[in-house]
Formats: sequence, structure tokens, C-alpha cells
Amino acid sequence: MAAVALRRAQQPPARGSADALPEDVVGLRQEVAALQAENADALRHLSVVRYDAFGDVGGHLSWSLAMLDDAGHGVVLTSIHGRSEARTYAKSISGWACEQPLSPEEEEAIEHARPA
Repeated sequence: MAAVALRRAQQPPARGSADALPEDVVGLRQEVAALQAENADALRHLSVVRYDAFGDVGGHLSWSLAMLDDAGHGVVLTSIHGRSEARTYAKSISGWACEQPLSPEEEEAIEHARPA
């Protein structure tokens, strides 16, 4: 039978006292804050809507993909597949909105990408 001995090195710091935190914890908090600020520009909010663009083409081959950052800036890519060709479009998004008209599928992709 193995025995494990645990010991407490010091009294824990008082709650709410930033001065009592070890330097490494303060450094870690600063690094986390820097990473969060850096990630704000990352395209973290993604959504894909697949659909049939034309009545004679099935299989949900057409799609709209929203890729947005925390502020709602990014792009919506749309690929429309027909029987003889496929076309791809990109529209810039700023603040969860677009200056160009959006298709219902593009609007749906943006709404699904938006955090709750």
C-alpha cells in the first residue's frame, strides 16, 4: 500500500489581494489578456449554409460560408452550382452587415455565425 503525503507550503493569499499573488500568476494573467486581444481579430465565427440554387440541380451543391471575427468583420463566400458551371462570389462584412445586397442564404450564414 502506497502512502502519499501532502503538505501546504504557505498560507494561501487572501482573496481579492493582487499583491499576494505570485509573480508567475500575474505574468500568466498578462499573457492571457494579450492572447485574448490578439484573438479578437481571428476569424473564429464560422457557418456554412448548403442549398439547391436551382430547381433542376439537387444535392445541396451550392453553399454560403460566413467567416467573421468577434466584431463581425470578415467575409461571406458563396458558390452557386448549376448544371454546366459553378460561380463563386465573395462579399466583405463589417459589423455583421454588408454594403452589397445579401442572398437569404448569405444572411442565414451570418446569423448562424453570430455568437449568442
